[in-house]
Amino acid sequence: MPEDSRKRANGKRSAHRILEAAAAIGSERGYEGATINLISERSGLPASSIYWHFQNKDALFAAVIDWSFDQWLASVTAFQEDDELDEQYVEDAMGRALEAFTRFPDHMRLGVMLALERRQEEPAGRRRFLDARNVVADRLRDLFGRAFRNIEPHGVDILVTLTLAVGDGLFVATESGEIELADAEAVFTTAILAAAERLRTTP
Repeated sequence: MPEDSRKRANGKRSAHRILEAAAAIGSERGYEGATINLISERSGLPASSIYWHFQNKDALFAAVIDWSFDQWLASVTAFQEDDELDEQYVEDAMGRALEAFTRFPDHMRLGVMLALERRQEEPAGRRRFLDARNVVADRLRDLFGRAFRNIEPHGVDILVTLTLAVGDGLFVATESGEIELADAEAVFTTAILAAAERLRTTP
């Protein structure tokens, strides 16, 4: 392997170790408690290496949220233009999305904490999390608009808001052990499909 390629590969591995360590410490201690020293200890890399990859802690946690969200989004199969979208497709999609949170939870764990905080200077991670939610909302709006053609646009917006809210609550419930994943999926799909039925404008 050429020297430049080896250096890039080593750099990627180091960045990955830092992201994993930051995600773990952030989940345990929150944004304030996740210090660069703790992340350095957990990753086994010096603080200078962390600062080489990331400008500061704010940039690091924004990268953690991007990294986790990108993995989650890639694991949720996107529909194609010629797919036949119906209630069963929506039900399956909701189940896949919730299950993927168990494999890639870090953007939710950190993002929800940051979203609930109000600071004079907003952390970049909070902005990234809210941007990610907008991406999800747009995808849901497209999905529901195609799958439920007899729901008016305002009704689709209501359904999108409900889906995000229910998803947030079930994520917290599964993380805290209040509900098993299979039961959470059943609650999720039941709530969304029942709301869709109520919002229909035609028989």
